[in-house]
Amino acid sequence: MKVDVLLGLQWGDEGKGKIVDVLTPKYDIISRFQGGPNAGHTLEFNNIKHVLHTIPSGIFRDDKINLIGNGVVIDPVIFHNEIQGIKELGIDLKNTLFISKKAHLILPTHRIIDAASEAAKGKSKIGSTLKGIGPTYMDKTGRNGLRIGDIETKFEEKYSKLVEKHKEMLSKFYEYEYELEEYEQEWLKGIETIKEFQLIDSENFIDNSLKQDKSILAEGAQGTLLDIDFGSYPFVTSSNTVCAGACTGLGVAPNKIGEVFGIFKAYCTRVGMGPFPTELFDEDGQKLRDNGNEYGSTTGRPRRCGWLDLVSLKYSIMINGVSQLIMMKSDVLDDFDTIKIATAYKVNGKIVDHVPYEMTEDIEPIYTELKGWNKDMTKMSDKSEFPKEYLDYIKFIEENTGVSIKVVSVGPNRQQTIEI
Repeated sequence: MKVDVLLGLQWGDEGKGKIVDVLTPKYDIISRFQGGPNAGHTLEFNNIKHVLHTIPSGIFRDDKINLIGNGVVIDPVIFHNEIQGIKELGIDLKNTLFISKKAHLILPTHRIIDAASEAAKGKSKIGSTLKGIGPTYMDKTGRNGLRIGDIETKFEEKYSKLVEKHKEMLSKFYEYEYELEEYEQEWLKGIETIKEFQLIDSENFIDNSLKQDKSILAEGAQGTLLDIDFGSYPFVTSSNTVCAGACTGLGVAPNKIGEVFGIFKAYCTRVGMGPFPTELFDEDGQKLRDNGNEYGSTTGRPRRCGWLDLVSLKYSIMINGVSQLIMMKSDVLDDFDTIKIATAYKVNGKIVDHVPYEMTEDIEPIYTELKGWNKDMTKMSDKSEFPKEYLDYIKFIEENTGVSIKVVSVGPNRQQTIEI
């Protein structure tokens, strides 16, 4: 058996949570391999909306194991609240949720440093979600981090040492007022919640599971264009959101990767700062936002909206080795007479068909216009019901990317997912 990987191909918010939930029946284990609670994976079924931040999106399916991998950073406060919310739904995860001992902990002081750093940047801020993600990964790479496994040995000593280091940083480099004690009490309560779950050496668990022919799906957070190495730097997240991140975030050898599912919206969105070549500031942009209810599931911030960008989509497909495409939120385009797709960029007066070294604000998208389908797709359940214009849209994307679209979504609920 091999590990299949599911990840976003844009700037996040592509709808990964819903698709993981739909695909889960085909797998024994659902694993999250990177990111932190800045991710918000939304699932809707039985007329109830659920937003997950740390826990893998397979938890609402019976008899499935869910694993938080070593590449994830965990805020105990958010984790505790998430567990409590799931308990209220009558779901007990103690026997089905495993946590890697090598996953790093987000401390209260990480959040404070994040806020202080962003405030100090002024107009040059990068749009951090202020969840402490960046400072936690910095401590990880700086070999100062506190890990889940540390809960079991000399925890108070290790915690106190790192907090003192953070306080010294705050006093030396930032003029920032903060209150630590109240949040720290909540944080320690969250640590007790984490102790209730199975803390494991996840790389050995994954390897043994593969040897037992268990099927595994690795779930990514954020999107390819937010990858620390290959995204629109410096307006990126702090981890590797690409397929290779599943190898380092779970302890999986490259030759154990199977199918790579690449998820994208039928248009583009972005939250926060950073370049966005196809962003719209007109009525069409607002219409996309209204039709798609484009507000962040974690931050609540309105998302920036624009037409589909095939230049960046092809780049993401290349970086990840995508074998199957999944297109989300087709229904958002239902009432557009004309739909545009960016097929090239104009950079410094030259036409290019690739993502340049810096995705600057000066990029001008070159569009191809397609006829809209002007039909309500939310009630459709089979490819045979698709209007010709929608099939033309799919065909255009497939021909330009060289990868087939295997699944489309025509609404937020589980049932509004169609295999084609």
